[in-house]
Amino acid sequence: MTSYLEMTIGKQKNIALIAHDGKKADMIAWCERNKEILQKHFLCGTGTTARMITEKTGLPVRGYNSGPLGGDQQIGAKIVEGQIDFVVFFSDPLTAQPHDPDVKALLRIAQVYDIPIANNIASADFMIHSTFMDQEYEHKIIDFHQNIKKRAEELKGE
Repeated sequence: MTSYLEMTIGKQKNIALIAHDGKKADMIAWCERNKEILQKHFLCGTGTTARMITEKTGLPVRGYNSGPLGGDQQIGAKIVEGQIDFVVFFSDPLTAQPHDPDVKALLRIAQVYDIPIANNIASADFMIHSTFMDQEYEHKIIDFHQNIKKRAEELKGE
């Protein structure tokens, strides 16, 4: 049987903002439209996107590396560490990305850790205007340590 851990996403969210080059203008415009909400939360993002959002909107966004230089992986690691609660990732579905495996890994890790992720303006709008944005949110994630321990014990018995 799978074990789960109860986790809480606090009232103040840790939000990662990521946008491929063809979607950076959309991300900046979205942040500007939602500035009043976003300024209540801690923001981070991949390199150029974070810098551009801060320059254009005045919102403080902690920058990691750019996506192709490991920024997606850094944000994925922060999800694993419990330091990111919410991801807005405006990906460009019409342009091939050289770091596509990193993007898929980030999306997978957000799924594994039950982190809300928006991949376009409509889903980002629905999420940021949700009643959950102003309150704590309880969710369950798989207790990987317990499940790994159990699996190791099962393998010993084989």
